[in-house]
Amino acid sequence: MLSISLSTALITLIMIILVMVLNLISKKTFMDREKSSPFECGFDPKTSARLPFSIQFFLIAVIFVIFDVEIALLIPIIKSMMSSNTISFSFMSSAFIIILIMGLIHEWKQGALNWKN
Repeated sequence: MLSISLSTALITLIMIILVMVLNLISKKTFMDREKSSPFECGFDPKTSARLPFSIQFFLIAVIFVIFDVEIALLIPIIKSMMSSNTISFSFMSSAFIIILIMGLIHEWKQGALNWKN
């Protein structure tokens, strides 16, 4: 069993190194006028395509992604409800919700949700 695990790990390591080396060898990057323009089709933009982006929207988007992933982690907790007793399920789900709420309070106190800054 150990030899199978070691051989699998060795093959995986060799494949990772091989992919990285091939990526470095075959890397072809040419920066010309078309590649550095916003539209690669060759058309010149009428106005600047690189508009400023509000940092508040970016922070809200990052917070949304973080909490969306954490909400997606609730699905296995609900699935485990069928295989465990109610006391352990309620303890684990309550702990998870408390961690989520503590993260939200931390973001609020740090001012990430304040639009006036």
